[in-house]
Amino acid sequence: MKVKDFAIDEIFDSRGNSTIEAGIAVGNGFAFYASVPAGKSRGSREAAVVSFAEASSAKNLKRLAALKGKDFSNQRSFDEFLIKLDGTENKRMIGGNVMLGLSMAFARAAAASQKKELWESLQKEFFGKAVQKVWKPVIFSNLINGGEHARNDLNIQEYMVLVETRGDMKSAIEKLISFYRDLGEKLGTMKRISNIPIGDEGGYSLDFKNNFEPLAVLSDLVRKDGLSRTFRLGVDAAANGFSSGDAYLFDGKKVTTPKLAGIYEGYCKKAPALFSIEDPFSERDTTGFALLSKKLEGRMIVSDDLTVTNRSLIEEYAGKGLMNGVIIKPNQAGTVTETIEAVQGAHERGIRTIVSHRSGETDDVFIIHLAKAAGAYGVKIGAPTRERIFKFNELLRIA
Repeated sequence: MKVKDFAIDEIFDSRGNSTIEAGIAVGNGFAFYASVPAGKSRGSREAAVVSFAEASSAKNLKRLAALKGKDFSNQRSFDEFLIKLDGTENKRMIGGNVMLGLSMAFARAAAASQKKELWESLQKEFFGKAVQKVWKPVIFSNLINGGEHARNDLNIQEYMVLVETRGDMKSAIEKLISFYRDLGEKLGTMKRISNIPIGDEGGYSLDFKNNFEPLAVLSDLVRKDGLSRTFRLGVDAAANGFSSGDAYLFDGKKVTTPKLAGIYEGYCKKAPALFSIEDPFSERDTTGFALLSKKLEGRMIVSDDLTVTNRSLIEEYAGKGLMNGVIIKPNQAGTVTETIEAVQGAHERGIRTIVSHRSGETDDVFIIHLAKAAGAYGVKIGAPTRERIFKFNELLRIA
């Protein structure tokens, strides 16, 4: 497929944050677009993010002009050309966000040329017949925001419900939306406020007594609404945000790695529905991940900043038993091919994959197609509101 032209544009998320949209025009005259989330909480080893000014600079546009007139046989060949064109380990010349936008746009063009759904095209090139035909992912929905996603006193960044969709997808999403509304009413009554602030990912953002209180509230509401069979709980601690040297500042106290592991273990005892803990320690604290994985066998210990959608890191840390679940974020990797290679590395080692949105999200639904193509264990979308609702709708359409 021949690339005729390309475009880099600036768009804004629902919070007014600047991000990138990229377009590819192909030989038949059609154009395809993709937008890339800005991302706020980032691991240090992610692909570089450049501003729109840098992305659209004369120097960068001249570099990208090498795409014009090139004929690519598949997604991998397109992405490999971009990687070589950038020439840096972390994609700082072109920008990982710019490269991903172009990569996603090309994937859409390729799917259209084959007259296939995007997920079908991706599955055909990268997964073949290895993925199950029936796909019922767990929905990870962030309903209470803290950390860098909110202006409140919570260290933990995300409090999620994990919704099983083994039955009817429409029913599962409707229950989640109803639960989200019930939670808003409950929090309003508890805190005696009528207008609850909303965080970056659509979750409720207000002060709590401590980092455990949101889990207690969610646990009580799950029981009250009769959802214990299909709803579990999860947190994304995003511990990079509250690490301090070789310790952590948690609930106003300085705690060591073993102490923090004990706190998480206590949370699981007090809230048995807590099943998934993401980034419980900082990205360099492999000791903490190993310790918690031993303490909480049977639950999911999920890496994000630790592994940053990087196949080699996933393989290394899976081999050391640091986690049994991994977050997959395309703009951590910078191209569709590298993202899928990370998924493949995880699946080969029996690690559950959770294809994820991120803060500064747009209404692009690419991750839903990626998750289905890969047969991912879960999709992490955020609260069922604002721009995230497009992803819920797409999930309902193609699942």
